[in-house]
Amino acid sequence: MLNVDTIKNGIVIDHIRAGSGPQIFSWLGLNKAEYCVALIMNVSSKQMGKKDIIKIDNIINVDFSVLGVIDPNITVNIIKDEKIAKKITLTLPERVENVIKCKNPRCITSTEHYIPHVFKLANRENAVYHCLYCDAVYHAGDQL
Repeated sequence: MLNVDTIKNGIVIDHIRAGSGPQIFSWLGLNKAEYCVALIMNVSSKQMGKKDIIKIDNIINVDFSVLGVIDPNITVNIIKDEKIAKKITLTLPERVENVIKCKNPRCITSTEHYIPHVFKLANRENAVYHCLYCDAVYHAGDQL
């Protein structure tokens, strides 16, 4: 069995859909981190079958709501003195900018690259977002 040390003070991003960990790891810029980070993939999970986990041995500033757009099932644990000090369950933000990329080739963001990709929450219950410019649909948790 793989053994990854506990962290003293930091963040554990848990319940990531198996296979999505590298995308989140990259999005957070953890590949450039100068502190200890771990991406653990395909961990056995009673709830999910398999899951990914990211451990960050540092307290960093993260927009947790954006993580919910990437994968709404993620939980975030803030660790202090090797114990969970705070458990965060994610909620979907009303608006996200430059997280979701519009895939509609007719959208203005496809030709005008300086325009930010903006999506607004259209249906919280079904986790549906619409592109601000062309109304293209994106479901939270779909591959970005």
